[in-house]
Amino acid sequence: MEEPSPPSQASLERAGNAPASFYDSDNCSSVCYSGEPESLAAATPDAAALRLLSDNLKSLFLSPELAFCADARICVVSSGLPSPREVAVHRCLLSARSPFFRQLFAGEKEKEKFDLRELVTPIDVGYDALVAVLAYIYTGRVGPLPDGVCDCVDEQCPHVACRPAVDFLVQVLYASFTFQIAELVSLYQRHLLEILEKVESDDVPVILSAASSCDRACERLLARCVEVVTGGDLDVVSLEKTLPPAIVKQVLESRRSSGPEFPDKHTRRIHRALDSDDVELVRMLLTEGHVTLDDACALHYAVAYCDGKTTMELLEIGVADVNRRNHRGLTVLHVAAMRKEPHIIVSLLTKGANTRDLTGDGRNALQIAKRLTTYAEYYRETGEGMPSPKDKLCIEILEQAERRAPQPGEASVTLAIAGEDARTKLLYLENRVALARLLFPMEAKVAMDIAQVDATLEFTLCNGANLGGNKRSRVDLNETPFSINKEHFSRLRALSKTVELGKRFFPRCSKVLDKIMDDEEVGFGTVWTATEEEQFLRKRRFQELQDIVGKAFSKDKQENDRSAFPPSSSASTAIGGIRAKPTRK
Repeated sequence: MEEPSPPSQASLERAGNAPASFYDSDNCSSVCYSGEPESLAAATPDAAALRLLSDNLKSLFLSPELAFCADARICVVSSGLPSPREVAVHRCLLSARSPFFRQLFAGEKEKEKFDLRELVTPIDVGYDALVAVLAYIYTGRVGPLPDGVCDCVDEQCPHVACRPAVDFLVQVLYASFTFQIAELVSLYQRHLLEILEKVESDDVPVILSAASSCDRACERLLARCVEVVTGGDLDVVSLEKTLPPAIVKQVLESRRSSGPEFPDKHTRRIHRALDSDDVELVRMLLTEGHVTLDDACALHYAVAYCDGKTTMELLEIGVADVNRRNHRGLTVLHVAAMRKEPHIIVSLLTKGANTRDLTGDGRNALQIAKRLTTYAEYYRETGEGMPSPKDKLCIEILEQAERRAPQPGEASVTLAIAGEDARTKLLYLENRVALARLLFPMEAKVAMDIAQVDATLEFTLCNGANLGGNKRSRVDLNETPFSINKEHFSRLRALSKTVELGKRFFPRCSKVLDKIMDDEEVGFGTVWTATEEEQFLRKRRFQELQDIVGKAFSKDKQENDRSAFPPSSSASTAIGGIRAKPTRK
């Protein structure tokens, strides 16, 4: 079993080596110690002793040399992490500092590994939030908000109240409540109260739900959140989907006649049909003529809460305006940017959604997506064949859509090299899409979902060398005789649309595929005419070319990323009003 790695130096310095306060629960009487370098001799004996103790315990938590002292591990599984991470901890220290851990370890004396998802529920707590809480338990110090983790990708954002900062604060607040660290709960509650007026209205329910889960420990925060939501523009449907029923009832009673109106019964029926993914029922309800899809803001609803397939089926009805605004002035694409599902965004763009439409506060869909995406997640490295982060993919799709309009028949130039024979084109497309699935799985999935490739036949590729992992192969294109029928043309059209979408929304990926597919030594277009020896040589050449182009692509992508997003000059705000020094270069 792999030994757990201790938190990085940067993580610990962010989470536990900054100015700090020790609080007496809600009374908030504090003794503060400066984080600036200061000789122990110049400090009072008590302060010097406390600082030395804090530094020693920090070393116990951080230093790999002391990892042998740990007798338990906490495993963090998160969608934002490529693989689970483990944090080594010490039972005696956590038990002394936290009643929660004291009870946990007393009941699990033999257990060495604990899943964070089982310790902290129902709110998901990430690795950095866990490190922040543990760092306080070990050192007694609270640091500034982690750089990169609490920063979004929007370079114009001050990173004080954007969604990454809110998520981190909520996670630390709830983890502190679960671990029964009262002074930390009080501290983060006050910080959330300080920034609440700057938080986007769609993010306030995140804070409100966490405050509600903390029972009486966050009464002030809960009451203030209810006030903000009551006076805000969130509609009844949004409240019902994001908040506990008791809170929704409280908000609606406070609003009385003010605030967004309740949806009528006909709109409710359409929404319930969408909840059941029953688009046929939606069609039937439309024939009654009581309400249209636009009147019910059905596309907004489907994009926000339903399966992506349901959204695409609703779009195929063709009677809804993709640029329709709801009562808050949000278009369907704005809502899709908040949902952060790449295939839904591409579906809307292919149906004519306008990327330049602005919200009431002057943001377009791209800026919305950037404000919701963590800086660290956006720049997280992914190897070839690993799925790209969804958040990053959404931003790249919207950037590409803003950059230029779609070009009809884009794939025709590349397809021309495959010859006029329909079988040749089909084999070329099969191999190209299969290669895309191998090198760029997330991008390929988005394009294939929109083109509905899975609804058509699948074929064996390259005389059985199945690059894409197809499991439903029913026809071998290399067999002779071979005739193109209606199903084959359907497959060809779907694959052609996949390639066109790839070229439009994922140009860098398409360039990589062009270089490999057009390489004469690989010869995908004429596989069935090659001898076994020629096929072996081509396969080896393909593997060499894949490695070369993959490395070049990774290097090019890193350079593009650095040039596309200059470092933000704003610094994250530390808890307690102290600003963290920017560390990105």
